[in-house]
Amino acid sequence: MKSTKNAGIWMDHSIAYIIEVKENAIVSNTIESESHIGKKQNYGKDESLKHNKEQNHLSDYFSKLGEHIKNYENVLLFGPTNAKNELYNLLKEDHLFDKIKFKVESADKLTENQMLAFVQEHFDHPDK
Repeated sequence: MKSTKNAGIWMDHSIAYIIEVKENAIVSNTIESESHIGKKQNYGKDESLKHNKEQNHLSDYFSKLGEHIKNYENVLLFGPTNAKNELYNLLKEDHLFDKIKFKVESADKLTENQMLAFVQEHFDHPDK
């Protein structure tokens, strides 16, 4: 019998914690964005340059996440910002992700143990 590959991803625009639920273990991985959203950068008066750089960093970040996500069958995207929705909308347009079941939920800033428990609870009781 083949086991289902499940992952929960807590994310905001700067970091993502990928939590994979396996039969007897939970494995976590971290991906950081090079984005400077929320950080002060000196772009002078060139708002266009600032926006373009942030968009490029965000695009790279979402691409890295997509590379990990394509290995799963069920993915829970959760976190405090709208980054999870932005990623979900981007992925659902790509046919590589058609067979993956996604669920998107809001969640506050959590400790690593709280993230693990949140993901474990979701996949233990998916109907909630």
